[in-house]
Amino acid sequence: MFGYITINKPEIKFKEFDIYHAYYCGFCRILKREYGLSGQATLTYDLTFLIMLLSGLYEPEEKIGQTHCIVHPIIKQSTRINKFSTYAADMNVLLAYYKCRDDWEDEHKVSKLLYSKLLLSAVHKAEQRYPQKASFIKEGLRRINECEESGEQNVDKISGLFGEIFAEIFCYEEDDWASALRKIGFFLGKFIYILDACDDIEKDMEKGTYNPFKEMWQKDPENFDTFCSELLTMMISECCKAFEMLPIIENVTILRNILYSGVWVKYEVIHGTRIKKLSKNS
Repeated sequence: MFGYITINKPEIKFKEFDIYHAYYCGFCRILKREYGLSGQATLTYDLTFLIMLLSGLYEPEEKIGQTHCIVHPIIKQSTRINKFSTYAADMNVLLAYYKCRDDWEDEHKVSKLLYSKLLLSAVHKAEQRYPQKASFIKEGLRRINECEESGEQNVDKISGLFGEIFAEIFCYEEDDWASALRKIGFFLGKFIYILDACDDIEKDMEKGTYNPFKEMWQKDPENFDTFCSELLTMMISECCKAFEMLPIIENVTILRNILYSGVWVKYEVIHGTRIKKLSKNS
């Protein structure tokens, strides 16, 4: 998947990082419990943020524990698990599966086809739990695939389609907070799509695969990152406005760290690497 929505670790307290990591580890455990190793492999930071967001808003009962894992076989890791951990696991599996199918149909990547088959039983389970959301995600990714096949260069349009998928995922239920949650999901989804395209532009140019930024890159590669940064800033600004409308107290510092700082960590790496390459070629 993507993994762009994470914390800025140097800017967070140790205690707060431990809480964040406990939600992440809890998410990992639920993915394995519900969907086995193939489901566990879909783990991303992006939906860890969703778990913490919904947990802070609705304050569900949580199970706090410790566990060993393959990555940490000696020292037990703290875990925090609640009903949103399971919900995020279902959404994560659906996203991973339909994305693999689209990648197979688009680029005929055999690895994606094989992985999608491994996820098939998991997807059936998630679809039974959330049939409407599963249908929405599937249709949304199909529409994105159509735009990519037609060479759509309107970044706002195609990123908006991915934003709509995240808006549906972020809206856990139709209540007083549904509108704000949809806005957060919508603009965060657009942010993810734009950042992913920014990250992949050079690879896509070399391979001749789709990227909505191709024309911009060809015209002005030196100012490309500035252009992307301005788009990303607009997206995350709207996302933060919607977030601040929610009455969240628990772990709000961690959530703000992610939205105001953490989301830029990957961009800074991309930008720094690209600047070095451009300076060498000049």
